[in-house]
This record gives sequence, structure tokens and C-alpha cells, in this order.
Amino acid sequence: MMKVGIIVGSKSDLAVMEKAEAQLKEFGIAYDITIASAHRTPKKVEAYAKGAEVKYDLIIAAAGMAAALPGVVAAHTHLPVIGVPIHSKALSGHDALFSIVQMPPGVPVASVAIDGAKNAAILAAEILALKYPKLRQKLKHFKFKIAKG
Repeated sequence: MMKVGIIVGSKSDLAVMEKAEAQLKEFGIAYDITIASAHRTPKKVEAYAKGAEVKYDLIIAAAGMAAALPGVVAAHTHLPVIGVPIHSKALSGHDALFSIVQMPPGVPVASVAIDGAKNAAILAAEILALKYPKLRQKLKHFKFKIAKG
């Protein structure tokens, strides 16, 4: 079963994550989306992360502002977590980016650019391709198309 869990901190983050959804669909990767906030619903986030290994191969976690969500998810699972910092008016998403990339040793979170949902999906596919040979072929074709312009 090839499946990605997508968790966002707020319903407003869904608009950015549509690019990840479209890219995952193009690769034929199944996914679920959950809305849960590390600050407003911390027990829901903890339960999500602890139960993720039986449902998903990896997790994409998107959040803006202080962006604690990707780190909190990573603290409660051994699955790879890809963080997507979401742009905000206050600090243009830089606060979210710094929160995601400045994780302590032992709790890694991969990060893409601010609002980089499409790249998060591509990175997820690259990680999954290590386990799923058919996906590896789709990725090779995808990269070939990009290179041709």
C-alpha cells in the first residue's frame, strides 16, 4: 500500500496543499488529508502521528505562523516527515520555515520552500520510489519531461 498522510494546521492551509494533491494524483499515490493544530488540538495531532505507521508510508505536514505541527508530528512517529511552511502576512512564512528546519537532533523534518507543496509531493514520491519500483519509473519519466522543457 503506497499512501501519504497529509496533515495541515488549519483549513486555510488547504489551498496551498492542492498542488501537493495534484502531484500525488499524477504519480498515482493515495493520500488522506487531516486538519489538526499542534496548538489548538495537540492530542489529536499526537494520536494522528502515533497511529500513522499503520496507515501511511510517510507524512507531509503543512503549517504557517510558528509551524510547530511538522516537528510535533515527527516527535511522535518514526516515519519520514516533510514540512511545508505556509506563507503568512506577519513574517511572509519565514517564521514557519525556521521552525521546520531548526529541529533538535533526533527529530528530523525535511523541508521544502515556503508554499512548496508541489515539491513536497515530488520529494515524497522520491522517498517512496525506494520501496516501489513502478513509482520509480513514473519519476524517471516525470524528470525526463521536465528536462525536455
